[in-house]
Amino acid sequence: MKITKIAATMLLGGVATAVMMGQANALEAQAFADRIIEVYKTIGYDVTLGEATLDGDTITIDGGSITVVSTPEAPMETMTFDTELTFSGVVENADGSYMAESLTIPDIDTDFAEEPAGHLSLVDIRVDGFYLPAGNPVPAIGLMQLYENFSTGALSITRDGEEVISIDSIQAGSTFNPQHGATELTDLTSNFAVNNITADLSTVSEEDPSAGAVIEALGLTSITGNITGDLSWSMADGHMTVHEFLLDFADVGALNITTDISGFTPAVLDQIYAMQGAMTAGGEMTEEQSQAQMMQGMAIMQGVSIIGASVRYDDAGLAPKLLDFFASSSGADRATFVEGIKAMLPGMIAETGIPALNDVIVPPVSAFLDDPKSLEVKIAPPSPTSLLVLMAAAANPAGLISALGLAVEANTAAPAAD
Repeated sequence: MKITKIAATMLLGGVATAVMMGQANALEAQAFADRIIEVYKTIGYDVTLGEATLDGDTITIDGGSITVVSTPEAPMETMTFDTELTFSGVVENADGSYMAESLTIPDIDTDFAEEPAGHLSLVDIRVDGFYLPAGNPVPAIGLMQLYENFSTGALSITRDGEEVISIDSIQAGSTFNPQHGATELTDLTSNFAVNNITADLSTVSEEDPSAGAVIEALGLTSITGNITGDLSWSMADGHMTVHEFLLDFADVGALNITTDISGFTPAVLDQIYAMQGAMTAGGEMTEEQSQAQMMQGMAIMQGVSIIGASVRYDDAGLAPKLLDFFASSSGADRATFVEGIKAMLPGMIAETGIPALNDVIVPPVSAFLDDPKSLEVKIAPPSPTSLLVLMAAAANPAGLISALGLAVEANTAAPAAD
């Protein structure tokens, strides 16, 4: 009899323990989900999530919704998803932050429009090193480290059953020094790639016949290419260099944007996030409040300086086609059409009221029109120059050109790869 009572007591104790553990697991899973909501709210995402459940160190969340909020007056449309989110290898750190080894999402295969019928499929969606920093407000250092790597497999978008856009894969990743999830960073590097983009533009004419005619005349009914980028960022002095943001399409051309700035520190980012939070949470602002926000923004950015920047276009066949097309449309041959544009350039610049632009723009643009190879607009101040100084210099456009070190170059050799 005594043994039976002991066994019953142990059984009841085990059941009670299991119930308590189940409650603790649900609470921990929900705490993880709540932290996702809080962290992403800081960067402008209004997130709702479905039920969160815990199994070992795996947390599963059953769907949710995301709204990108700009202002209280103009929030963007909410995107609802019923997809299961699986976070594997979840660890809660002593400071209240979370790290998951990976986040995986089931392949997407869904219709998104009825007329014309639109369908999207995306496979192999994965995030490695998913990080939720601690802190309230969430510090910028943490927000820089939300993931180590993001990747997908093939993306396909069809219109009435015909594929109009396809991408082989998407990849984005960062390397952190000293390590991912550190509360103090020295520097980071980031890169991304959208690989083997193919776009069928032949159906544009169904929506816009005039645009479709131009696309067909230029031989652009199908284009292929890649989009890539990489940057490096030092925390102590806020030196950020965008080494490449490149859109490169075969038989069309390559557009590359680079920037080099200093003073863009985590402290500056913290102030920007705080100001954005006040803007979205404070309701409609008065004119005085808007002016105060603008002054605050200027004060935040006063330590940010421009070292240099450039926008470069390397032609791969588009420019000659455009010149031929517009020449034919005007009833002239290409040489006559180009000479006409070159003759008009000084007058067009004169209308800006900035005569100093004439020497900067006319010679290189004329050279590009004669032989379209490359065209680049660069700024390179004599020394790093703050944004506020440049804004003040804008009162004297000629002085601003000098302060920026503005230059336009045509048909120069492409910079050597790092």
